[in-house]
Amino acid sequence: MNWQEVCEHPSLQNLPFKIELNERGQIVMSAVKVLHSLYQGEIGYLLRFFLKEGKALPECAIWTRKGTKSADVAWVSPERFSIVKNETECSIAPDICVEVRSDSNTNEEMAEKRTLYFEQGAREVWICNQKGKMSFYNLSGPLEQSLLVPEFPKKIEF
Repeated sequence: MNWQEVCEHPSLQNLPFKIELNERGQIVMSAVKVLHSLYQGEIGYLLRFFLKEGKALPECAIWTRKGTKSADVAWVSPERFSIVKNETECSIAPDICVEVRSDSNTNEEMAEKRTLYFEQGAREVWICNQKGKMSFYNLSGPLEQSLLVPEFPKKIEF
């Protein structure tokens, strides 16, 4: 199965799960809790607040060599947006890809997603843990703070 087929398949519409594809074209689903959605919403809001140009994208599908991955939140510059806006899945990664950790996520899975997003051209990858603590990465490794959005908080609080 490819991402276009997943998007168009009638039995897969309106599922209360996050869906991704693995490298074999198999659907991988994970349930999301309310707190997970709350972090996604707040991160998207803060991206729009701090970055006046570009677009914040929730649940952004990104093609990778290991299947379609879905960043919980992403920010894409106007230049990249002009490339991906009509695609079913992003052929190049947005500038910033954000993952909000769930109970089922492992450190290895998060490291693999960082690698895959960077391979597709992401400039930074951020991880929000289950307590709202943000970790920022670029190709060189961990960052003290985002270089693209230095004002972004190191912890999301409600």
